[in-house]
Amino acid sequence: MEKGLIIINTGDGKGKSTAAFGILARALGHDLKAGVVQFIKSPGDYGEISFFKDRAKTDWYVVGRGFTWNSDNLERDKEIARKGFETACEMIDSDEYDLLVLDEITYITNYHFIEIDEFIEVLKNKPERLNIILTGRDADPKLIEIADTVTEMKKIKHCFDQGIKAKKGIEY
Repeated sequence: MEKGLIIINTGDGKGKSTAAFGILARALGHDLKAGVVQFIKSPGDYGEISFFKDRAKTDWYVVGRGFTWNSDNLERDKEIARKGFETACEMIDSDEYDLLVLDEITYITNYHFIEIDEFIEVLKNKPERLNIILTGRDADPKLIEIADTVTEMKKIKHCFDQGIKAKKGIEY
């Protein structure tokens, strides 16, 4: 049995989730079973969901209410994140998947919606063969320590800084 990897895409630059979805496409191309849990996005018109969600061998959960730093109800966000984390834990424990993408999960540890040590314990006890990709800014040093591969996306320049809004097919 091959060792499954823990991969982290972090940093303030664009491309963390995009890179994870590229690996997801690669895994599906090899007929692997995959799952995605998106922790910040609220249900909406996202290209990646439209493309991947109904593909065979892909389970997809959107477990957020939007961007928490603009939240009008952090307690509600915390409750939703906790339920999403429970879903992710069930997926990990099931040993049914070859790849799981936990998209924007670093925010729920950074906001203390779940405790980092609890998350580390879940990752340490994952099925040996399972590959997990974690995305989001400011990955906790404890996550970085246990990861097999960590990539930091660094922002050099971003169109948002010029007042350009998110573009369909690029940002979502």
